[in-house]
Amino acid sequence: MNLKPLILIVEDDDRLMQVLAKHLREYDFEVAMAYDGQSAVKLFQQSNFDLVITDVMLPRLSGIEVSRAIRQMSPAVPILMLTALGTTDDKLEGFDAGADDYLVKPFEIRELVARIKALLKRSRAHVGVSEVLKYADLEMNVRTKKVMRANKPLQLTPKEFNLLEYMLRNPERVLSRGEIAEKVWNTRFDTGTNFIDVYIAYLRKKVDRDFDQKLIHTRPGVGFILSTES
Repeated sequence: MNLKPLILIVEDDDRLMQVLAKHLREYDFEVAMAYDGQSAVKLFQQSNFDLVITDVMLPRLSGIEVSRAIRQMSPAVPILMLTALGTTDDKLEGFDAGADDYLVKPFEIRELVARIKALLKRSRAHVGVSEVLKYADLEMNVRTKKVMRANKPLQLTPKEFNLLEYMLRNPERVLSRGEIAEKVWNTRFDTGTNFIDVYIAYLRKKVDRDFDQKLIHTRPGVGFILSTES
């Protein structure tokens, strides 16, 4: 018997909540609802959710705080943020809090469902894959979320971790911005945005700054590569 994916929706707008719940049930998802941040965290502690959808502006705890709390409890559960705030800084804050994807209001239900399916597919694809990834003196434990460079621990945000994990699973191969956007963020960014470059820069500071041998390199006009050769 196949169980329906269980989704937690966190939204203080009752009308939007009911619309989302109705449509997601029509797409064969199970739904639980929370109207404020504290209730969402309590609900998450009580059930095994497959995915969380949260607004950013919430009573009691913000969606950013909810994401951080959930990420502490479950490093792997996908989190999708819904918000009217669509600036680069807003999105970066959401990703740094642990969100896996970001959908700006207003949106179409079909797009929301497509994002949900992509996140669930990626989450399931990680089951059974190698837990420890190594390249040169860089090591990552996917389960414990620990990253080491030459036995020195590196503190990464959730999105930096996801980006580095993808690079470690594809070493010595040039990764285009489009591929990274699709595989790490499950979306396609406009060519005018610089999300990928911002996160590559963040990652370089933590992975390469204190070491003579640089591992993260730019291939101008093409993309980025994890390599021992410059």
